[in-house]
Amino acid sequence: QVHLVESGGGLVQAGGSLRLSCAHSGRTFSTTTMGWFRQAPGKEREFVAAISCILDNTVYADSVKGRFTISRDNPKNTLYHQMNDLKVDDTAVYYCAASQGNLSIVAGRYGYWGQGTQVAVSS
Repeated sequence: QVHLVESGGGLVQAGGSLRLSCAHSGRTFSTTTMGWFRQAPGKEREFVAAISCILDNTVYADSVKGRFTISRDNPKNTLYHQMNDLKVDDTAVYYCAASQGNLSIVAGRYGYWGQGTQVAVSS
C-alpha cells in the first residue's frame, strides 16, 4: 500500500511563490510516475503536471507552463512542485498522485492519491 502526504500549501499574494512536497511511503517511488492535480471550488479536478520515473520526463498543463516546475528526489521518496508567479486562478486544493503506468495527464491512470493541500492566492 502506498501513502502520499502533501505539505507546503498556504496563503500567498499574487505573484508570490510556494513549494509543495509530497512524501511517498512505499519502496516503489523510483519506478513510479508521479503527478500533481488540483481542484478549485465548484470545479472538476484538473491535471497540473507529471513526471516520469525514467529520464524524469515532464508534462505540464498549458495554464502553468513556465511558472510551475515538477521534480523528484528518489533517495528521499519525495515529489516537489515549485510554483512561481502565482495567480488568483491557481487557488485550489492540490493533490499528488502516483501511477504505475507511463506519463499521463489522465487522473484515472493514477491509482494512489494524497489528501490534498490548500493553496490560496490573494489579489
